[in-house]
This record gives sequence, structure tokens and C-alpha cells, in this order.
Amino acid sequence: MSLLSLNAMKTSIGQYAVLHDVSLEVPEGGVFVLLGRNGAGKTTTLRSIMGLWKPSPGSIQFRGQDITDLHTADIARMGIAFVPENMGIFGGLTVEENLILATANGKFNQTRLKRIYELFPALEQFWTKQAWSLSGGQKQMLAVARAIIEPRELILIDEPTKGLAPSIIDAMAEAFREISQSTTILLVEQNFEFAKSLGRDMAVIDDGRIAHAGTMADFSADKSLQDRLLSLSA
Repeated sequence: MSLLSLNAMKTSIGQYAVLHDVSLEVPEGGVFVLLGRNGAGKTTTLRSIMGLWKPSPGSIQFRGQDITDLHTADIARMGIAFVPENMGIFGGLTVEENLILATANGKFNQTRLKRIYELFPALEQFWTKQAWSLSGGQKQMLAVARAIIEPRELILIDEPTKGLAPSIIDAMAEAFREISQSTTILLVEQNFEFAKSLGRDMAVIDDGRIAHAGTMADFSADKSLQDRLLSLSA
């Protein structure tokens, strides 16, 4: 059984249909990458999974349980976290306060907090700093840390490398590899080299439809398919 299943999912925003009959199986473990051109429907897919936009028709199952009509808070309680493209952090709060808000009861599990320090040392260094004062890379680290401060089975991460320096991207890749040892990651990413270095399985969405799905190894070896679906040579 797949960890996450999308079944003939159609999502509309207002009068505009964005996703058309999207079906996808995300296996448990590792990093699953959802690729696609700008405007293809990647973010809409993640937001639909989290209940922020409701698909109709279609269904979403998590560990075999239908979550299509659940509220976002209930989906989060099931063990799914979402790191949006805008990071979703609170600029006027400190690093510590941002993480406290992401806990279930306002208290840190010290083992998990230690793990976050190991993954993102800058967060410990800037623990009392307001989030607005952090660099772009540090803000992204904080956003991911908020997603893993509580135990999660699945993390949806939208465009985490956008605007980041190469050294920060490398550090983020190492952190994602570590996180994916215990938590499945569904990653939306435009940086194909970053995605290729992490992904085990993948799919390409194009014009609101799944155009290809398979292993990252096979897709990485097929340059013509990459060019056709992602226009990487353009």
C-alpha cells in the first residue's frame, strides 16, 4: 500500500480547473519529487493534499484512509506537514517562538530539538533572533524545522531552494537526506539537479495532468524526455 494516493483528482480555483484527473502513488520512505514547469499545477497538488483547496471529483488517501474532506488541522494531526513556498514562518517572532507554535502542546521534545540543532546549527545560534532578521536560507531552515519539531510521517515541501545560494542548497540537500531516513518527503522543486540528487521516485505534472511517473534514475537518464517535459535545454 502506498503512503499517499491521489485518485482522479480535479481541483478548481474559482471557475478555473487547475488539476485534471490527477492520480499519483507516493510510496513510503525516501524523497518523492514532483516536477513540472511553472504553472503546471505542482503547488495546487500540495495544497489539495493539505485540504487548503478541495478536489472535486477525486479522492486523497493517506495510509488507506480517505482524507479528502478533512480540515487542514485534522490532516496535520494525522502526521502530514506542509512547508509552503512562502515558508509560512512568523517574522515578528523569534526562532524559539516559531518552533514553540509548531509543537503540539507548547513544549519541546529535547531529543527532537537536538536533532534540529544538528541539522540546522544556525537555528541554535540565532535562537532568540526574530525570524525577519534571518537570511533567506536560515528562514528556509526554520520553515523545515517547524515541520519536523513534531513526529511526522509525510512532509510536503514546496520549492525550498528558490533564491538560495549554492552552499545553502547543498546544506539543505544533506538535511533532506537525513530527514528522509525516517520521514517521507514529497518535494516540489524546479532545480532539477537538486531534485535529481535526492529523489528516488518522481512524477512530472504538465498542464494539470500527470505526464510521466517512474524512478528518478530512469528519468535522469532520458535527456529527450527531460527536454520534452521540462524544457531543460531551453
